[in-house]
Amino acid sequence: MSSRKSKSNNVIHAEYLSQVQRILRERFCHQSPQSNLFGVQVQYKHLIELLKRTAIYGESNSVLIIGPRGSGKTMLINHALKELMEVEEVSENVLQVHLNGLLQINDKIALKEITRQLNLENVVGDKVFGSFAENLSFLLEALKKGDRSSSCPVIFILDEFDLFTHHKNQTLLYNLFDISQSAQTPLAVIGLTCRLDILELLEKRVKSRFSHRQIHLMNSFGFPQYLKIFKEQLSLPAEFPDKLFSEKWNENVQCLMEDRSVREVLQKHFNVSKNLRSLHMLLMLALNRVTTSHPFMTAADLMEANQLCSMDSKANIVHGLSVLEICLIIAMKHLNDIYEEEPFNFQMVYNEFQKFVQRKAHSVYNFEKPVVMKAAFFYAQQLPACLQEMDAGQFPPQMATCIHLQVLKWRGGIILIQIFLTS
Repeated sequence: MSSRKSKSNNVIHAEYLSQVQRILRERFCHQSPQSNLFGVQVQYKHLIELLKRTAIYGESNSVLIIGPRGSGKTMLINHALKELMEVEEVSENVLQVHLNGLLQINDKIALKEITRQLNLENVVGDKVFGSFAENLSFLLEALKKGDRSSSCPVIFILDEFDLFTHHKNQTLLYNLFDISQSAQTPLAVIGLTCRLDILELLEKRVKSRFSHRQIHLMNSFGFPQYLKIFKEQLSLPAEFPDKLFSEKWNENVQCLMEDRSVREVLQKHFNVSKNLRSLHMLLMLALNRVTTSHPFMTAADLMEANQLCSMDSKANIVHGLSVLEICLIIAMKHLNDIYEEEPFNFQMVYNEFQKFVQRKAHSVYNFEKPVVMKAAFFYAQQLPACLQEMDAGQFPPQMATCIHLQVLKWRGGIILIQIFLTS
């Protein structure tokens, strides 16, 4: 009877832990609008007021949200849009267009994406336009229901805004800012960028039409607030199905926050970077250690995760290599530079290694060719997959495989390459 009860408890534990994993992973990875904002309440208030003036009163605006990567620019705009769309009179009328400088690499692609997101493909049809401005004006005109007061407000969100400045003549930016300054369709242009010198990248005619509103996110919170963020990010919500398990989990998180070793780990993370992405990475690695046999996170889990975060992965690749294997890797790197990434075979690597040995009159690393071949082949099998190809024609038949190489830059200016074999 007791064994059946323990099995059922394990099943229940597994169900709850899978839900914990799902909730926290979604929180760490997807920047859900349901999560709270940290240290940007003033900026949020400014942004939401600006969006409401466009959506409710038909006032055109433009603004740049500037901050380092991971400072919460996307989370800020997502929260603002979520609150805006909860207003009944806004949700049915406001249109959103999301563009990204990494995807829309020129104005032609951007215009097609704008047409698609505004659902105007049928309206445009096979029409031919004389200019970009004429095309964009036609799209916005098609959204009008009558006079300007009944026009559909449009919110443009331009992620990686600095990349749009590299488009020819900055035509897209010019036309968007021009419309936002004129008495046409109500338009809000929100640019997200990590470049502090973004205004210097704008042409004069574009800059003159920009409102020069800027919202800066600089992660200005201190360590006490960082601890609160840590607690909030790990805590389970009140609506979690099992209240008892949720209480135990949250009590454990509170104990972790008060633990001295955990505080030291968080203090180191905080000193290196206030970036919430790095905190999420730390918590994600610690969360991976939670299982049915180990249902609650411990200080040891966070310390282990911290070691993984601070590990130099490229230096770790060469741990355990013998002197001969390191010599062969350096020989391959030399050949890779000489032949400009062209394929080369084992004999060429061996000859390069012999040149090195001959330069050292008293070298103790003068290995026989079979030993060198064995080192090159058998260690190469243990390394992960990479890029470049090396001809293996001079290997014996049982070693007739393809060797791949990848140039890796390592600390201290030393450059190494990583190799592997495939059948």
